[in-house]
Amino acid sequence: MPVDQVRAVFKSQYHAGLAMLRQAIELCPDELWYDATPRNAFWQVAYHALFFTHLYLMPREADFVPWNGHIADVQNPDGIAGPPDPDSPLPVTAPPYSRAQALAYLQHLDGMIDAVVDTLDLAAAESGFHWYKVPKLEHQVINVRHLNHHMAQLADRLTAAGAGAVRWVGARRPA
Repeated sequence: MPVDQVRAVFKSQYHAGLAMLRQAIELCPDELWYDATPRNAFWQVAYHALFFTHLYLMPREADFVPWNGHIADVQNPDGIAGPPDPDSPLPVTAPPYSRAQALAYLQHLDGMIDAVVDTLDLAAAESGFHWYKVPKLEHQVINVRHLNHHMAQLADRLTAAGAGAVRWVGARRPA
């Protein structure tokens, strides 16, 4: 398959995954958005999915420029709390991001997909991230899977809470 067709598939699937995540965020009632009963609140999973989709879209870790609404001075900038570092003066996670902030980040990310995918060297033997020992093409497949994994978690929470169902988006091509 020619590289332009592969790029078109990645663009379509990133846009489709983000469209489904948008539905999940929009359907989520406030009480579920901030509910700390699950290990990670809805907002944390949504932000984590957006953060890592954004990070792993980059050719290399050094190319990542956080979204302008990102709160960086925390131990876990992706929103998911890991074990706290007792020696760190930083909070474990950022204060909750609002639904409006998550949607703004999603819109920012969705708007950059096409241009960024066009810059990726999908034939590169390295992912561009020292902790991922896979070729760049496989790294992008992993990134799409990660986005969809967390979107599915959130869709399941919505259904279980009776808040609605996320509609399937199979492909999303630019207009």
